[in-house]
Amino acid sequence: MTGPKTNEGSTKANPNVGTRAKVRYSRVSAYKAREVLNLIRGLDVRSADEVLQLTERDVAYVIRKCLASAVANAQHNDSQDPEELFVRACFADEGPTLKRFRPRARGRGFRIRKRTCHITVVVDRLPDAALEQRRRAEESSGRRGRTAAAQAASRRERVARSRAAAAAAKGETAADAPADAPAKGEDA
Repeated sequence: MTGPKTNEGSTKANPNVGTRAKVRYSRVSAYKAREVLNLIRGLDVRSADEVLQLTERDVAYVIRKCLASAVANAQHNDSQDPEELFVRACFADEGPTLKRFRPRARGRGFRIRKRTCHITVVVDRLPDAALEQRRRAEESSGRRGRTAAAQAASRRERVARSRAAAAAAKGETAADAPADAPAKGEDA
């Protein structure tokens, strides 16, 4: 079969749309990769990552790395927010086939085809209407849509308050506490 073997027409992405990442010469057949890629097509990146994490196929690990690379490319090269991305297209094209021979009886040899494929994942920003709908759904379900940076800042504030409270209970301020003082419950 000559030329790239792509999936359906919805997988053919305009080269000017979205941010892409490729894994070339992956040692898995394109058929097996397409079965997993069909699971994540059209999902937002958070849901796609969860699906890949729970998929029990070995190729899911390779595709998950490719998805993470596409998200990182969109974040660093195109300055896009990773929370607003979705999988626009994903496809697996056939790569070169490694041909090996298995010795058989009476001097014959059976051909073994070790297939490879090229996996491509294209991510793009969700449309504004879909983003607004997602925000409304998160608000109605009680989830606060916080980014990873906001969660980290909130955690730092809680830790600082906890340490200040522990130092106040001990009778000293956080600045007065010596750095090499034994921790609570330890003997000096």
